[in-house]
Amino acid sequence: MKKIKILLCILALSLWCHGFAYGESLYVSVAASMTDAFKEIISAYPGDDPDDRILPNFASSGSLAKQIAQGAPADLYVSANPKWMRFLADNHMIDEATRRIFAFNKLVFVGRSGGGVSQLAQLTSLEKIAIGTPQSVPAGQYAKQAMEGAGIYQPLKRDRKLVMAKDVRQALLYADRGEVDGAFVYRTDALLAQNAAVLFTVPDELYDRVSYPLALTVSGSKKALAVSFYEFIGSPQVSQILSKYGFEPAR
Repeated sequence: MKKIKILLCILALSLWCHGFAYGESLYVSVAASMTDAFKEIISAYPGDDPDDRILPNFASSGSLAKQIAQGAPADLYVSANPKWMRFLADNHMIDEATRRIFAFNKLVFVGRSGGGVSQLAQLTSLEKIAIGTPQSVPAGQYAKQAMEGAGIYQPLKRDRKLVMAKDVRQALLYADRGEVDGAFVYRTDALLAQNAAVLFTVPDELYDRVSYPLALTVSGSKKALAVSFYEFIGSPQVSQILSKYGFEPAR
């Protein structure tokens, strides 16, 4: 009888522990401009085990890449430009066989309607312009490239009219709150604005095409859940989600 009680206790304990157990955890590091679309992609993923968890980390592409290089957990990396993906590739942190472009975007300038600007050359008349910090934020890098092409970057920098943001979402927030006269953001971010409006689209020829590469990390390529989720991202369902949020899915 005593042995039976012990066995029943062990069984009950194992069942209780199972109720609190998680399956596999998947860590995904995603560029801030993909936040809303990727949250829906995660929700749409069917998965095989209801106990599996997908844990996203949204930040600027540069910040995420540096975190991964320093050992932060990451199974999948999504960047807003190829530069930071190359950085991880050079550091042997990603599985090169899984590296691919899966979406595109465009750069726009947002501000309050009636702001009096409709092209890059007119931005010198403004007092405060928000951009993502070019050293780590791809949207800021593209904005700097476009302003240099238009010959206005140095004058704006010299006159201290550029307000640096930690990521593209913060730049949008500054413009939406009216804390700056305008901001360079992606078209997809502009769709989320409550008060700011698109004043003009930055000419394509002034900056590199905004492309989103993704890849499994070396450790992620060895996890079944990571591989399964990576394959799901290439599905028609995910292409529809990307289009819904204003991205152009790669063909």
